[in-house]
Amino acid sequence: MAKKTDDNDVIFEARDLRIHAVRDDESELPIVKGVDFKVRRGEVVALIGESGSGKTTISLAALGYCKPGLKFAGGEARLLGQDVTRMSTEELRPVRGEKVAYLAQSAAATFNPSILINEQVTEAPILHGSKTREQADAKALSLYHALELPDPENIGGRYPHQVAGGHLERLMAAMALWGDPELLVLDEPTTALDVTTQIEVLKAFKQVIKKEGAAAIYVTHDLAVVAQVADHIVVLYNGEIKEAGPVETIISKSEHPYTKRLMGAIRPLPEPGQGEDSNQEHMRDVPALEAKSVDAGYGRDSEGKPTTMVLRDVNVAIDRGKTVGIIGESGCGKSTLARVFAGLLPPSDGDLKLDGESIAPDLRNRSREELRKVQFVYQMADTALNPRQRIKDIIGRPLEFYGGLTGDAKNRRLLELLEMVELPPPFAERYPHELSGGQKQRVNLARALAADPEVVLCDEVTSALDTIVGANVIELLKTLRRDTGVSFVFISHDLSTVASFADEIVVLYAGRVAEQGPTDKVLSPPYHPYTRLLISSVPEMRTGWLEDTIASKETITGMSGGVELTDTGCPFFARCPLAIEGTCDTQSPPRRVDGDDHVIECHREVDELLGGG
Repeated sequence: MAKKTDDNDVIFEARDLRIHAVRDDESELPIVKGVDFKVRRGEVVALIGESGSGKTTISLAALGYCKPGLKFAGGEARLLGQDVTRMSTEELRPVRGEKVAYLAQSAAATFNPSILINEQVTEAPILHGSKTREQADAKALSLYHALELPDPENIGGRYPHQVAGGHLERLMAAMALWGDPELLVLDEPTTALDVTTQIEVLKAFKQVIKKEGAAAIYVTHDLAVVAQVADHIVVLYNGEIKEAGPVETIISKSEHPYTKRLMGAIRPLPEPGQGEDSNQEHMRDVPALEAKSVDAGYGRDSEGKPTTMVLRDVNVAIDRGKTVGIIGESGCGKSTLARVFAGLLPPSDGDLKLDGESIAPDLRNRSREELRKVQFVYQMADTALNPRQRIKDIIGRPLEFYGGLTGDAKNRRLLELLEMVELPPPFAERYPHELSGGQKQRVNLARALAADPEVVLCDEVTSALDTIVGANVIELLKTLRRDTGVSFVFISHDLSTVASFADEIVVLYAGRVAEQGPTDKVLSPPYHPYTRLLISSVPEMRTGWLEDTIASKETITGMSGGVELTDTGCPFFARCPLAIEGTCDTQSPPRRVDGDDHVIECHREVDELLGGG
C-alpha cells in the first residue's frame, strides 16, 4: 500500500533516460547517458553541474522537448505516468503549460518588449478560450499578489522595459503558473540577479511552490542557492549522475570528488585581512585611470544636461596592476560608470584622466593610442563575438588596428594570446558557436588583451558562467594582472567574486559612492548600512539560511524598496534601518574617513556604524 501512495505522489520520473546528438554523417554522440531520478509532489529537485553536464537537456525532457540536433535515444521521461518522449507535438500541446511549465534563464528575452505585461501573462488562456478577459485579469492579479510584486494592481499595465529584472523574473513565474501546472522547470532563474533581488525571487518561488502544491526541477550551478530551495540534489557531470540525495546530505556529507570540486569553487566572503593581494612591481606615481567628481546620465535637456542623472560626484582611481571592484544592485550605476570610463557615455561634469593626463570624455575624440589603453570586456560573450568570424579574425582585428601586425608576426602574437587565455592553437580556426560559454568568454578577453591595454573594463564577465568555469576565469585574470601589469575595473553584483579578486571595492548605490576602500576594510565593520545589506544577502552553504536572512532587521528593511535615484538627501534613506528622519532624507551624507583610505558616506558616526546602530 505504501508503494502505491508513493507512485501516486511522483509527478515526474526519468527512467534510464538517454539523449543523443546526431552528427552530420548521421552517427550519434551520447549526451545524456542513462539518468534516473524522481520528483514528488511538493518537492524541488535540483540538477546541478557545470556547463555541458546535461542539466538543461534533461530538464527539457520533462516537456517532451529536445533541442535541434538532439534525439531521445532510450529510456523514459514520465510526466504524471505518461512517457512524454513518445508523444507527438499535437499530444504534447495540452501538456505543456497546463501540466508542466518552463521558466527560462533570461526573463528579458522571454517577454515581447512591445506588448503590455498583462496581455502576455494572460495570452494563453484567452487564446484557448478557457477564460474571459475579466477572469484572466482577476487570476493574474491574484498571482501578482502571491509573488509579492510591487504595485500589483498596476504592474500589468507596464511594458517589460519599465520593470526591474527581479520583478520580470517573478512575472515570468506568474505566466508559467497560469495553468496551475503540476511541474515547474526552473532553468537558472536567479543567475543574472543581484543578491538582494535573488533573495526576493527565491522567497517568492518557494512560497508559491508550497502554496500551489506543485513540484519543481531547479536547474542551476549555484550550490548556495540550491541549499535554500531544494529538497533533493542530483549532481551531473558529462550527462551522468555522479551523486544524488537529500540536500543536507549532499551539502554536508558529499562523497564524490566532483561534488567536492563544485563545493570548492564556491567563494565565501574572505575574512578581514584575507583579501587578494596583487604585487607592487607595476605601480606608478599616477593612477592608470581616474574619474574625478564625475556626473553622468542619459537624455539631454535644452541646456545639454542629462534629463536622468545617474552618477553623482563619483571619484574612483585605478592604480597600475591593481583591480577595483564596483558592486551594487541592478540600477545602481555600475555599467554606467564603465561606459563613462570607456568613452561610450561622456560625463556631464567632472574629469577623466589616463596615466595622469586628461582624456577626451567622448571616445570619438580619443586618439588611437588612448583607445588602445582602455578596453572593454562585455558581459555576454555570445552577443559580443561576431558569429560569422573565426576566432583568429576576431582576435586578429585589434592586432592589426592597434599594433599594425600582419603575416607571421600577427600569427605568432595570436597564438601567444590564445596560450595566455589557456586555449589551444586549433581554436583559432573555430567559430564562436563551436565554443562553450567559458571558452567564448576567454576569446572575449583575448580580444581585449590583443590591444595591449593598460586598463580592462570587465562588466559582469562571470555572471553567466558556472561556478567552476567562473572560478577559472578569475584565476586567469589574476595571472594576467601579475604577468602583464594590466589593471582591471571589475563590475559585478557577485560580492564573493569581487572580494576574491579586487584590491579595492567601490560600493555604488543610486549612482553615488556609498563606501570605498581596501577590500578587507570594506568587508569588515564598520560599514555603510547598504554594504551591510549586500554582505548579509550573500547566500551561505547551509539550509535555513534564506529563512534566517528574511527574518533579519537589515533584510526586512532593505527589501522594502528598489533603487531610486534622488536629488536630495541619501538615496538609501527609504531602505535604511539606521535612517535619521529629517536629516538623511534632506541632506547629502558627509564623507567619513576610517583610516587607510576607507571612506563611508553616511550621516551616522563611524562608532554608530560599528555597533550597527
